Amino acid sequence: MNNKQKYDLIGDIHGHANDLSSLLSELGYDDAEGYFQHPDRKVIFLGDFIDRGSNQKRVLDIVMPMVKAGIARAVMGNHEFNALAFHTKDPNNLSAWLRKRDDKNISQHIAFLNAYSSPKLKNELEEVLDFFRSLPLWLELDGIRVIHACWHDEIIQSIRPKLNDDNTMTNEFLVAANTKNTIEHHAIENLLKGVEFKLADGISFFDKDGHERHEVRTRWWLNDAKDLGELAFGRYEKDITDLPVNTNDLVGYPDNAPPVFIGHYWLKGTPTPLADNIACLDYSVAKHGKLVAYRWSGEQTLSTDNFSYI
Repeated sequence: MNNKQKYDLIGDIHGHANDLSSLLSELGYDDAEGYFQHPDRKVIFLGDFIDRGSNQKRVLDIVMPMVKAGIARAVMGNHEFNALAFHTKDPNNLSAWLRKRDDKNISQHIAFLNAYSSPKLKNELEEVLDFFRSLPLWLELDGIRVIHACWHDEIIQSIRPKLNDDNTMTNEFLVAANTKNTIEHHAIENLLKGVEFKLADGISFFDKDGHERHEVRTRWWLNDAKDLGELAFGRYEKDITDLPVNTNDLVGYPDNAPPVFIGHYWLKGTPTPLADNIACLDYSVAKHGKLVAYRWSGEQTLSTDNFSYI
């Protein structure tokens, strides 16, 4: 175990640069040479660097040099995917963008747009988008797995041939992933946004941003659940939680599989593993929660003691 690279995995940042620099300092990283580094540890970022917070550019000014220097690695979050789609023309309709520039999508992306709105920052924006393109959809290394929302073996295997060798997206994949009813779209919806349970007609709820939803995010790693109350993330009305589920609704994650680290889910409370080999590191920093890290040193059974947070 001592021969393994030691990693500090950091969850969704969403433009909160002060929290990020404070967390890195608390973890023992020093920025004396222009970027944060540690004598014997490296960082893995779980994506969602942007949107919501007030220090979008500063976050990327911290993260990108670390990745370039090999001090850190990172995977793509759904917000980086959305940003690429927002800023990429649809090759089948050059008057449109892959992600529609409607009021809803602009409002979700406005903090990032404002951060790079100056014409003087056009080149920097292109560098940031290039950085997003360089982010793999997942990592498998040194006995751990890292993905933004869901480790789904079947989907991962189905799209490997469609990606670059380092699990980054090709331009063709990005276009297909923004086209409904494609394998690529299905993959992004699950791997970066989480497995959802479709509610019956006439049943819906409103999410944290006030949008009406007809699907429920699930605890995809569960190998057994009898109703949606057990399977669903979050709290819902009884007419939702009492809905039965069957094995076809479960993805599952084997107890003997390598530890997997995820973000995305806006958890609350004191950080703790979701299972012996699963940890979520998104504790809602963008909603006055915590920016969370897990200090991994080779263990296969994850421990509450190894979480750090601001």
